[in-house]
Amino acid sequence: MTSPLTDPRTGARRGEATLSRAPEVDKAVAAAATAAPAWRALPGRDRARRLDRLADLIAAHHDDYVARERAGTGKPLAEAAGEVDEVVDLFRYFAQAARAALAPAGGHLIDGHESWVRWEPVGVVGVVVPWNYPLMMAAWRCAPALATGNVVVLKPAETTPDSALRLAEDAAEALGDAVLQVVPGDRSTGQLLVGSDVDAVAFTGSLRGGLDVSARSGVRRVSLELGGNCPVVLLPDAPEDTWAALAAAAVYNAGQSCAAPARVITLRENYAEAVDRLGAAMAGRVAGVDFGPMNSAEQAGRLDRIRSESRAGHVTEGRVEVGTGERDGYWRAAAVLSDLPEDDPAVLEELFGPVLTVQCAEDVGQAVAMANSVPQALAASVWSRDVRRALRVAARIDAGEVWVNCHLAQTAELPHGGRGDSGTGTDLSVLALHEYQRPKTVTVKVTD
Repeated sequence: MTSPLTDPRTGARRGEATLSRAPEVDKAVAAAATAAPAWRALPGRDRARRLDRLADLIAAHHDDYVARERAGTGKPLAEAAGEVDEVVDLFRYFAQAARAALAPAGGHLIDGHESWVRWEPVGVVGVVVPWNYPLMMAAWRCAPALATGNVVVLKPAETTPDSALRLAEDAAEALGDAVLQVVPGDRSTGQLLVGSDVDAVAFTGSLRGGLDVSARSGVRRVSLELGGNCPVVLLPDAPEDTWAALAAAAVYNAGQSCAAPARVITLRENYAEAVDRLGAAMAGRVAGVDFGPMNSAEQAGRLDRIRSESRAGHVTEGRVEVGTGERDGYWRAAAVLSDLPEDDPAVLEELFGPVLTVQCAEDVGQAVAMANSVPQALAASVWSRDVRRALRVAARIDAGEVWVNCHLAQTAELPHGGRGDSGTGTDLSVLALHEYQRPKTVTVKVTD
């Protein structure tokens, strides 16, 4: 069974994707279970060497990965190339991070006994990732899972299986058979994987998908990274580079990032300036030149619906400049929506496109309350020349990650994860290792 693949830059069909069903999913999970004992038994340094070898292969096949990422997402060359570079770094980082991780307390804790804690892999991890960062989201999940001794069955998004299939080829060479497998498919494939005999599930996607994963997973370990709708608290003394920096972050990947800036909140005294200067900065970002298209007709249509339902009193919009062959692609212009009611759909729903909303608060307290007013709590940013003041505001924002005078600044060493409707898991950093491990306490009675 297959489904058509579409090039988001042109809207034209570019091939077909396999839709894995129960026989394929069950076969992959069974093969993973067979491969698990040998992979788990490897000393940490040997697993690290194999993961480094996988990173070498990704780097060696860099251009192919970039081409595959661009085919499914339409990303500009520089964006796709930078993300493949990050994936190489992620596998190298987690290869060594697992070796350096420290266990919790051990030693002489009970009279006449010695104790210690072993961190053990959970086993077979089912990984389901979205279409906005196909390879990078796979690496965020697979790298720490593999480094801690688990085997992985990966289900990429239906519209972007290309780079994951290449990753499976390179993983077979570097890691061994069935240590990292890919089952391409649609939502039904993901549900089959979650409902199979995997020991844990790592899911990155929508709230709706996360709730379905939780319901199907029962008491098994689940790690969820869901939506964002991220606030930006813009104080009157924001730095001069604020406008350009926010516009760049808002249109990166066409705004299709859970951690992208979405809801700009100002004080009354700097509201007009923010609307004007953000509008100018966003209008200067040209779709087709500075950023790519939406991923699919469905995603473009969703953004169009929210914008059509919005009651924004003022809209500033940029331009779309594409070649003749790309006019049927899913291109959407950068935009700023302002003069919005508090219950506007563009505020309450995550736009997931190259659009910023701007709202006005009477004081900092109300600005913080507005930032915390939606159920998602993934990331946020605060902008002010007074760093101490900005840090006080950041401390009051309910989010898993808060930037000051920057946005979307991330690295493998720093944890990323949400609260509330944004999920429960942690990606990146050594903290991500525990998403895929279970502690076992061993206590020995010591006798003479």
